[in-house]
Amino acid sequence: MSRNARINALLLLAVAALAVLPLALGLGDHKEEPFAGADAEAETAITEIEPDYEPWFSPLYEPPSGEVESALFALQAALGAGVLAYYFGLRRGRRQGEERALAASEAAKAPGNIPEGD
Repeated sequence: MSRNARINALLLLAVAALAVLPLALGLGDHKEEPFAGADAEAETAITEIEPDYEPWFSPLYEPPSGEVESALFALQAALGAGVLAYYFGLRRGRRQGEERALAASEAAKAPGNIPEGD
């Protein structure tokens, strides 16, 4: 197994452990919603500190259920990942194109090469 394959396998194992260990160890069992988002935790903390707190803004769109909210969040994450992947792919393609053009121009300048048309 190559070094890169071992590194990839270890990274995949670490990601799987991060996903499974909280469930296997029972983290969050003492809570009503064990894996609620940070927004819900912040809202709970704010209302404990200041019961009369009024939010400055209200949401533009309130999803009908938690599943729809999760789906929209996943869609947003996928779109962001797609934009980043496109950007990095474009940068890599440009860099490879520049390297090929440089190699081709240096090969044409090498001694013993006869220019076309002569």
